[in-house]
Amino acid sequence: MHTDTALLRSRPADASIASLAIVGNAPGTGAAEAIDAAECVVRFNNAAGFRGATGSRVTHLALVNRGGQMREWLEDRHFLERPLVRAAQAFILPFPMLPDEHNRPEPICWTSDILALLHPTGRPVHILSEALHDHARDLLAPRTPGRPNPSTGFLVTLALLCARAPGAPPVQAYGFGFDGWPGHPWAAERAWFVGEEAAGRLHLHPFESAPCPR
Repeated sequence: MHTDTALLRSRPADASIASLAIVGNAPGTGAAEAIDAAECVVRFNNAAGFRGATGSRVTHLALVNRGGQMREWLEDRHFLERPLVRAAQAFILPFPMLPDEHNRPEPICWTSDILALLHPTGRPVHILSEALHDHARDLLAPRTPGRPNPSTGFLVTLALLCARAPGAPPVQAYGFGFDGWPGHPWAAERAWFVGEEAAGRLHLHPFESAPCPR
């Protein structure tokens, strides 16, 4: 296994040029056939709809490596046996590792723990850089008050688009509801997605039914 901040160097497909589906966790996606037809399929966390309405393929699985959700996974002795985790061919950790002095007294960063857990799988792990986070905040700042706190979905999508080769087909984005934890700038993120779609770099697929909070 290797850790790598340069996203998308993992096989079997080079996602810088391949057809790429990014699957968010909002309900109402229902595009299993189209998602499974992509050469690369990126999913998030517990991947709502996996092996059902959103298809059964995953090449890259993004796992939030800070906060209570990761702590819950680490406490699950059968985490590596989950069908989603077993199917993933590479992993993405959206947050860079915090220095020890910034991770006390109550730890919030579980990067070293999840790296140790994933090590026996032998599969690549990609950690998004602080520079990518800075870029994300710069993009969102004009559209929202205060200091933006980008969502995992935004960070991973931005990293994927930054890694795309010139002339690559548009990224296909499914299941993005732009709703959930109120600390994320959802309206600003939606506006950025719409702008990327207008520029021809991304296609934001509509819901089959009205989205609900994630």
